[in-house]
Amino acid sequence: MPTPTLPPTLSLTPAGSPAAPGTPALEGWPLLRLGFRPFYLGAALYALLAVPLWTALFLGQVTLTLAVPPLLWHAHEMLFGFAVAVIVGFLLTAAKVWTGLAMPRGALLGALVVVWLAARLAAVLAPYPVYAVLDLALLPLVAAVLIERLLRARNRRNLPLAALLVLLSLSNLAFHLSVSGALALPPLKALYAGLALIVMIECVIAGRVVPAFTMGATPGLKLVARPWLERATLSFTALALALWLFLPAGPSTGLVSAGVFALAAGLHLRRQWHWKPWTTRGRPILWILHAGYAWIPLGLALLALAQAGWIGTSAGVHALAVGATGGLIIGMITRTARGHTGRPLQASKAEVAAYALVMAAATLRVLLPLVAPQWLPLALVGAALTWCAAFAIYLFIFAPWLAQTRHDGKDG
Repeated sequence: MPTPTLPPTLSLTPAGSPAAPGTPALEGWPLLRLGFRPFYLGAALYALLAVPLWTALFLGQVTLTLAVPPLLWHAHEMLFGFAVAVIVGFLLTAAKVWTGLAMPRGALLGALVVVWLAARLAAVLAPYPVYAVLDLALLPLVAAVLIERLLRARNRRNLPLAALLVLLSLSNLAFHLSVSGALALPPLKALYAGLALIVMIECVIAGRVVPAFTMGATPGLKLVARPWLERATLSFTALALALWLFLPAGPSTGLVSAGVFALAAGLHLRRQWHWKPWTTRGRPILWILHAGYAWIPLGLALLALAQAGWIGTSAGVHALAVGATGGLIIGMITRTARGHTGRPLQASKAEVAAYALVMAAATLRVLLPLVAPQWLPLALVGAALTWCAAFAIYLFIFAPWLAQTRHDGKDG
């Protein structure tokens, strides 16, 4: 898979630089000027609301009629509600830099946000068919926009990300077909496919931005790309996840899958070591990306143990979903939002607390049940509280910034 080129800051202008004299007056509501604004805001708010609701449902403290069973609702919405919103916001913003072309804004961007929001509400308020139709609409629309812009700009190196969006759309379709009984497939299998694709998106993007950001903030540091390592890491990760999804269950096939997972985990460790993560210890806005990425090899290693029959699948799934996805998301939505609102790329103490809280949520959700299964309810409550606190901090700091014109007065 070709590795797309991402600029070091994903920002059209230097953070904090003043607007050029004679800049035309900005038009439209600031919240709808670039994709990251409404989708980051919506994702953070959804993270704050959906996780405690799921915890209350799981512990029997709340009863609620949902479009799908509660476990499937939780797993689906954290992937296709929360994570997809961040991915869409990121790509609709980054593609403007990659192509130099205008991306959806104003009424068109607002329509995409309404589609996303309507699906989240339909899951708890509408009949299942309404939920399914609304939920299936967003990703194909965004993929079509992204593909059209990339082709028009002849930027084919980033087409693999658009292809991953198409595959993510198909995994969501498979989920809804399985829930409705039209496809003989366990719904969780389709959700695992969605998680696998999101992990691949994270692997591709992290492979560009993490070393670029690390070099940019560390004077004199040179990280020379190693194409063989990049290709091997992405290839064996994709192979391991494909075997997990498609290989028939059995002792021998499980050991084969476990071996490939273990190899992929080792390659990710080698890849991250090459990025020199220890150089970021004094820069929280960087070390959170390294910390989030570190959950990918851990999650793959836990899935290797699960495939060998030594532990359950849940630990590996949540390492990838909470640790890797949550960690990378909280890091990216702070850094890119700071850059694109014209603010310094320096995390405040409150943001550092949010980083630590997401890492604590992952540790509680993944590791505590492994060592003390009887403490699962406590782990769930603790993880939910720390997760919610992290995104509450994000909203408190960033919601006003996302709804206002850039600090430097520029467009975007």
